[in-house]
Amino acid sequence: MSLQLSTPASSRAMPRVELYKLFAEPGRLQVLALCAEEELSVSELATLLDDSQPQVSRKVAPLRDVGLLEARRDGTRTFLRAVAVTNDAVVQDAVAEGRRLCLADGSLSRLPAVLSAREARGVEHFDVEPVEKPSSGPTTPEHLAHLAALAPLLPGRQLALDVGTGDGLVLDVLAPLYQRVIAVDRSRAQLARVAQRLSTRGFHHVSLFEGSYDDAALVERVATAGGADLVFAGRSLHHASRPGQAVRSLARLLKRGGHLVVLDYLPHELDVMREQGDVWLGFPDAEVRRFLDEAGLTVLAGVPIPAAFHPDGPDAPLTWHAWVAHKPLPSGAVT
Repeated sequence: MSLQLSTPASSRAMPRVELYKLFAEPGRLQVLALCAEEELSVSELATLLDDSQPQVSRKVAPLRDVGLLEARRDGTRTFLRAVAVTNDAVVQDAVAEGRRLCLADGSLSRLPAVLSAREARGVEHFDVEPVEKPSSGPTTPEHLAHLAALAPLLPGRQLALDVGTGDGLVLDVLAPLYQRVIAVDRSRAQLARVAQRLSTRGFHHVSLFEGSYDDAALVERVATAGGADLVFAGRSLHHASRPGQAVRSLARLLKRGGHLVVLDYLPHELDVMREQGDVWLGFPDAEVRRFLDEAGLTVLAGVPIPAAFHPDGPDAPLTWHAWVAHKPLPSGAVT
């Protein structure tokens, strides 16, 4: 759904004749319309418009100067989005005309593919990793026994989803606690590692799903089970091309009364993380809370993760954080 634009003070103060001049170039109208649809980088705009990045930057600059576009840095990249909600008929008409032009030249229809390309590097990175027998990790059979003994204390433990399961390490925590677990990942190579782990552990009640958390087949499987009691998204949100939409999709998998746990990074500048497919360099606390709120969830807690808990790896020096949210029960329901 496209955004409505607000009229910033700079454009309101701008003489109307200058505003008309600003909108006289069709390319600017298209840039404005595309950024009203989705937050986009200059390179993504160039791909959509089949134009060079310098030419797109030239079209972007005057729109930023008058406050019709705002920029957000993510590491070395800058993303642009149209500002929200306006009553200015001239600006609204400019967006509508830009959208018409984008429909006519196909740039709007290319938008889903450009957004999906954000995630492609991550899938490729994990698929080319060699399939080796996973180590047992820090969890021992004794720890598994302790978790299984504590399981009856946990309410609502019929079904848990591990989204972006990776090497399946978190299954050592979830499997002893939940009666059924679905491990979700788009990488066949990663799931091959997980299958070895499940065989070693004897986790016969854990099933694998190759695909995304918003695949219709997964949604149907979870719905048939009555919804998930827990959806755990561990260090996967930063791989999503549209993280807000991703949180809404994760919330959809929950039953009423279920919980979503998002474990990810706070903002950082370690651009090398893009080499392993990270789309975003972390998220501000307020932004993740906004995603959760817009998904109809109630945020219960924000949990800083101590650095001593980070495993060795390229993301060890980052600041890890977890958000725990609840899908409210219907009004009047008894817990």
